Parts: sequence; structure tokens; C-alpha cells
Amino acid sequence: MAATIMSLNTNAIRWADMIEYPQTGVKSKILLEDGNCRYTLMSLAAGMHIAEHSSPCNATVNVIEGQGILTLEGKELVLESGVFIFLPANARHAIKTVKNLAFLLTLSEANSKP
Repeated sequence: MAATIMSLNTNAIRWADMIEYPQTGVKSKILLEDGNCRYTLMSLAAGMHIAEHSSPCNATVNVIEGQGILTLEGKELVLESGVFIFLPANARHAIKTVKNLAFLLTLSEANSKP
């Protein structure tokens, strides 16, 4: 398990205290990992592009601030403050930022059925 910012006993953080934008690229901070989900604060510099990829886990993106485009299975979705997106396991997706962009990425455990 990776080092995390919060513990299961920590109740709250302030986004303003946590968001740090890199000059270029991506900065990620694992906030909490509990065995079911990993909660990661993602901060992306303006003009950043994350190439198309997939994950074996269901995921959600909850945009805190900034602006960008998430391409999910060929469909472009606007990323801006207040937007919540569900990404099914194995869905192809990519991100382009227009402005600095911060979001909470939540990854569930691998999608498996009993």
C-alpha cells in the first residue's frame, strides 16, 4: 500500500491546502486507500495530455476546479468544476487540459463478479 495523506481516522481536508499544480505534467497525491477504493487528488498543468488508456477498475472523476476534456470511448465530456463522471472498468479514456485542472479520482477494486 502506498503512503497516503489521510488515515481512516482523518475526517476532512481542505482542497485549497492540498492542490499543487506542477509547471508541466501531472501531480498525484493518494489521499486514502481503504482496501475497497483508492482516492487520489490529481492536479494537471494547463496544456497537459494523458494518452488514451484503460483501467481494470471502475473509476469516478469529480472535478474540483479548472477546465479540460475527457474523451470516454470516443465521446468528449467537458471537465469543469462540479462535474462528476463515472468510468466503467476497461473503458478507453484520455484527458486534455485547457486550464490547470484538479479532480478527485476514485478507483474501486477490480471489477469482478462472484
